[in-house]
Amino acid sequence: MAKLKLGALEDDKPVKVTVELPAAVHRQLVAYADVLARETGKPVPDPAKLIAPMIERFMATDRAFGKARRSPGSRPPQP
Repeated sequence: MAKLKLGALEDDKPVKVTVELPAAVHRQLVAYADVLARETGKPVPDPAKLIAPMIERFMATDRAFGKARRSPGSRPPQP
């Protein structure tokens, strides 16, 4: 089995954001959802639900972003 960067999706209170994706990115997202469903044994009813965990994982593993957030003078996120 493949080792995907995402695991099962957690249920959390969402914030609505609208984005436009290129068709090729959407096809890849649907394909990723299919592989994730096979890997976890849980269906992914809406591939768009993968976008938030993907972005979260990307930011969590971006060393430059983490370093910049920890540096003096960085501001905390605004609510």
